[in-house]
Amino acid sequence: MHIDDFDYHLPPELIAQKPADKRDDSRLLVVHRQTGELEHRHFYNVLEYLKPGDCLVLNDSKVLPARLFGIKAETGAKVEFLLIKRLEGDLWETMVKPGKRLKPGDVVDFSREGATAAFKATVIDYGEEGTRHVRFEYEGIFLERLEELGSMPLPPYIERASQEEDRDRYQTVYCKEEGSVAAPTAGLHFTPELLEKAKAMGVKLAYVTLHVGIGTFRPVKCQVVEEHKMHFEEYQVSPESAQIINETKAAGGRIFAVGTTSCRTVESAAVLQENQGATSYQVETGHGNTGIFIYPGYQFKTVDCLITNFHLPKSTLLMLISALYNRERILEVYQEAVAEKYRFFSYGDAMLIV
Repeated sequence: MHIDDFDYHLPPELIAQKPADKRDDSRLLVVHRQTGELEHRHFYNVLEYLKPGDCLVLNDSKVLPARLFGIKAETGAKVEFLLIKRLEGDLWETMVKPGKRLKPGDVVDFSREGATAAFKATVIDYGEEGTRHVRFEYEGIFLERLEELGSMPLPPYIERASQEEDRDRYQTVYCKEEGSVAAPTAGLHFTPELLEKAKAMGVKLAYVTLHVGIGTFRPVKCQVVEEHKMHFEEYQVSPESAQIINETKAAGGRIFAVGTTSCRTVESAAVLQENQGATSYQVETGHGNTGIFIYPGYQFKTVDCLITNFHLPKSTLLMLISALYNRERILEVYQEAVAEKYRFFSYGDAMLIV
């Protein structure tokens, strides 16, 4: 497959710059795979498509305020950091801007007027694709200092500075495990009330963790899709969540992945097992790293349905949803979404594929 097979035209004005006034007021485009029917709804209608005994799988990763603005100690030049992942201890892989200004040994100071204590980083080494490995020096607790000095890492297509509102709205209401540099955006539409309604109607909730990493910000550079290599991302599945998912499948319920990150997590954790001569996929408990790349031709092991946002042209996320349904049909659905002026990307509207 060629990368251009996953291209579509998107007017720039349809890229959402701010979230909807209320999380579940976003629009919802429902795609029925068996009939090809499309429905134009709102996200608060989503539970109408679930049944008692189904399971929502949600990624509870929490976004770090991972964007830092500092001053190069020797020259006073302004520098921007985007933390990508913790390598060990206080050593982090970081995207830097402007990259040419920072070399091993350079020190960047992120303290500012009114800050409670010092917060600095020393460049230790070069990383892959222009990143740097940096070691932080600080007083107190790292994540508390990051909360004080950092900004939410809004994606580059949101063409404004991070605001105080984003600290809440660029997180899911169920986020728990800190470690992502981008939100699992399909989950942004859920409210506590909607989740309680789901449980009350007999829908099970299974929480998994996948920390969204650098791949979110990087385009597919290969012209041949099959040659693309995904960045590895850390994930975890608890014994409780694995049991919920496996019991749902065994009882004939459907697994609704909330977002591509939840989908990639359970598909990575699914292992073929044999029991009394019968084989089936079981989601295993555990902690690991996944570089799973899902594109058309992939056979899903666990996920039946998907709640997702609208994704960038030529992206691995668009390839994933094309694998769940049909590439040509997905592009037609996207044309419909453009014609109906749906809002796209992280703060945009949602799609349900059933």
